[in-house]
This record gives sequence, structure tokens and C-alpha cells, in this order.
Amino acid sequence: MNIEDIQNKDYFTIGEVSKLTGVPEYTIRYWEKAFSLIKPIRKDSRHRRYTKEDINTILKIKELIYKHKMTLEGAKKHLSRFMAVGAKPKGAGAFHTIRDIKFLKEIKETLSQIIKE
Repeated sequence: MNIEDIQNKDYFTIGEVSKLTGVPEYTIRYWEKAFSLIKPIRKDSRHRRYTKEDINTILKIKELIYKHKMTLEGAKKHLSRFMAVGAKPKGAGAFHTIRDIKFLKEIKETLSQIIKE
């Protein structure tokens, strides 16, 4: 799945979310129960459909737990602080949206082309 596919889709299966985030499906299901911020849409077939916002939340949780070595409780508190005031974290520990990642990849490609010349 490339960046264009991601931008053109509104909803993602748990398998797609797992591939995009690098988080196993069973962990995503667990985090869904542990964090009230992940709220996939349920189809009549009971299949989950995740939004881009859900994917960003999963990436935030992943960063807090794996990179910053927070516990689940610590990550919940950290996220609830930012969600309560509507603020987004800034600085070295900032989180990137899919749009930011696409922009950074474009910059990288442009710089690579310049270096080759």
C-alpha cells in the first residue's frame, strides 16, 4: 500500500492498519480496549473499519510505548492531556500525520535528485 492508496481511502481493515503501523493485529485489538481514543466503525458483519485518525492514534501510542518506553497507563495519561485541551505535542517527540510523512518523502526524493546532479 503506497501513499496515494492511503490518501484515497477513508477506511482501513485491521490487516491494513497492522501493515501501515507495524503493530500486530492482536495488539491493535488490545489497545482498542485499553484506549478509548481508538474507535473503529463496525460494519453489520462486525468487521472493524479504522479511519486515518485511528491510524494516527495507533502511531502515537506506538511511539509512546516503544520509543519513549511509557507504560500503558503513562501513555493514556499523556494522550488524555493533549486530547483534553485539543493541543498537539510539539518538539522532538512530535507525531507525524500521513500527510507529513508524504511531504517528508517528497523532500527526501528531491534532495536525492539534487545530490545525484
